[in-house]
Amino acid sequence: MEDQLTTPEALVELDRARPGLAGQLTVALREAIVQGRLVPGTRLPSSRGLAADLRLSRGVVVEAYEQLVAEGRLLARPGAGTVVAPDTGATQSRWSPPDTRASTAAQPLPTGNGLRSGVPDLAMFPRAQWRRAYERALSRARDADFDYGDPAGAPRLRTELSNYLGRVRAARVDPADLVITTGAAQAFSLVAAVLQSRGATTIGIEDPGSSAIRIHLEAQGLRPVPVPVDAEGLDVEALARSGVPAVLTTPAHQYPTGVVLAPRRRAALLAWARTTGGLVVEDDYDAEFRYDRDPVGCLQGLAPDLVAHIGSASKALAPAMRLGWLAVPPGWRAAVVAAKSAADIGGPVLEQLAFAELLGDGGYDRHLRRCRQAHRQRRDALTAALRRYLPSARISGIAAGLHLVVELPDGVDDERLADAAQRAGLAPVPLSRLRLAPGGPPGLVLGYAANPPAELTRAVRTLASLVPLLPEPDRTR
Repeated sequence: MEDQLTTPEALVELDRARPGLAGQLTVALREAIVQGRLVPGTRLPSSRGLAADLRLSRGVVVEAYEQLVAEGRLLARPGAGTVVAPDTGATQSRWSPPDTRASTAAQPLPTGNGLRSGVPDLAMFPRAQWRRAYERALSRARDADFDYGDPAGAPRLRTELSNYLGRVRAARVDPADLVITTGAAQAFSLVAAVLQSRGATTIGIEDPGSSAIRIHLEAQGLRPVPVPVDAEGLDVEALARSGVPAVLTTPAHQYPTGVVLAPRRRAALLAWARTTGGLVVEDDYDAEFRYDRDPVGCLQGLAPDLVAHIGSASKALAPAMRLGWLAVPPGWRAAVVAAKSAADIGGPVLEQLAFAELLGDGGYDRHLRRCRQAHRQRRDALTAALRRYLPSARISGIAAGLHLVVELPDGVDDERLADAAQRAGLAPVPLSRLRLAPGGPPGLVLGYAANPPAELTRAVRTLASLVPLLPEPDRTR
């Protein structure tokens, strides 16, 4: 049963059958602000008053208010109560609410971030928690911590990450075998450098797969060799035929299809690595976000001597953090640390210590729980809008992650559709751009983490209006 409360200009709905009431309240108030139902300057009830009206503990309301204050959406003024920030800037709605009187023709939108995959909602960054973590890190830092540190990263962070990866991802990694990097991109660069130092010129990549990572590896001097992906994940038999010395894979949530590497394929992949001496590079890019399936442990936990495990805080916190990690087989550690030292002598220690504080006090876990709840609601809104406005499209990859895949009817040019969508302020990725081998159905990769439900609905409506408006391809060339 749902409870409803009319606050100034907004309706708050809470489903008491579901856990996480503080997260529900945060999301409801955030969306009321984003959608313009709570206008700038609106005074909210006191935390005690709202808690009484909603029959919640005051702590739940305080947590929701604190998060929105940290995001810049609310202002807490002594003696004046809590009000909607008078100038929320980028935290206000990036798109206006849909005008039901307008036609469904394409309307340019004032942002290129609609449906963008690969990014979280940057407004959800836990500013208050991060500030407290940074202050604790500063107060606890020794004088020696301000010197050039260990190129592999702050020992405190490597210890906390080792514990976290073991607890959440079933990894088996010693802190000594962890290297802290400036995002996952540097981790890929370090692996590429060591592979080349050992004579490698090629690396297997999933097809379809990330075009950004493919371009990055090419820039590092490795030639990507496509390895097909099917309903069970990476085709290990095709990998064996390719003759590559290493392969990059996303086993927990394949990008872009969302497929989980099947158990028999996992066993076959590790057997390939053990037999050939090959390296499995595991990109664990968004494995913490799952909604309708059981958790899947990482490959590294099955074979630490065969797998290089890469992760980052970019999808969970923000890309601007530039915090990533690389867990390497023990035999690779010396070479990887040497490459890291040559690259930058080591990363920013204070940020690493602050992240260690966030991990150690449970703040990172709490933030992930809030994000999962918001992402589930946004995924549901996106799938509902797709089924309404693009009923002929096939939706897949929705059980986890921050994006889904929409397969379009035969004959639709997904590249042209993506270009038209970009001109309308959207940022879908065409499936054809993610393939090296020809063939496969047309489709789009749609992200949902960065946009509230109302924005996602309007984005799909705009996208659907573009399908019949695409010009016929020029067949004279």
